[in-house]
Amino acid sequence: MRVIIIPTDFSENAFNALSCALQYFNNEEATFIIVHTYEEKEQHQLKEFDDQMDHLLERVEYLTDNPLHNFETKVICGNFITQLNDLVDIQNADLVVMGTQGRTADRKLSFGSNTLQVIKKVKCPVLAIPLELEFKSPDHILLPSELLIPFKNRELDLISSMALHHGSELRLLHMAKFDSLSKRQLQIKALVESRFRESEITYQHHDLGVPTTVINNLISQNHIDLLILVNSKHSFLESFLQLPTIDSLSLNLKIPFLILQNLPR
Repeated sequence: MRVIIIPTDFSENAFNALSCALQYFNNEEATFIIVHTYEEKEQHQLKEFDDQMDHLLERVEYLTDNPLHNFETKVICGNFITQLNDLVDIQNADLVVMGTQGRTADRKLSFGSNTLQVIKKVKCPVLAIPLELEFKSPDHILLPSELLIPFKNRELDLISSMALHHGSELRLLHMAKFDSLSKRQLQIKALVESRFRESEITYQHHDLGVPTTVINNLISQNHIDLLILVNSKHSFLESFLQLPTIDSLSLNLKIPFLILQNLPR
């Protein structure tokens, strides 16, 4: 059973991320843990937070009656990132799903500060849902990779299962100066192809260029519905995690953005 954590600040952006998560995993058994964190100075608002969480759960139950899905709620005092990381560990979570921005959304930016901090610091894959996104089945998934670092089995299982349930095509993109692959890269490529053997998978090499430009062009040219990047040293994402760069990637990015953390769990 999947364990999926949904942080909420009780905004419509957060609720939309939750709604999308239910549809991404519509065909899988899953427990969704909806969590709100607050600071000690907000202790006097605890009753209000509890009431908001009860109301949120009522909205969720009205939205879906999927027998494969269970829901838990938690209102926790403490630092947002610390508490979220602890919850990921305690629940052995598979995924965190959240909006790219929360209640204080700034449309001039693509990612809010909380979302960036989660991507950088939480030891779990993160699925970020853009503002006001209407859910669309991920028919076409783009996975850029240098094919230098092996993927973790648990994370491959997450995305291969999603692809299988939605009948998705995976486009594996390798950007490099030369088309030839080393023995190690061939092994990693073969592993990915093996894990997606029940889905359609396409391998594509692209000459080394500005990654953000290449990725944005491929998204628009191939009707990509979901972008997957890996957060590990010497990966594309390592340089993207500087705010101006990740925003340059995301300015035209109106699709969900899944970050694999490539960590043993």
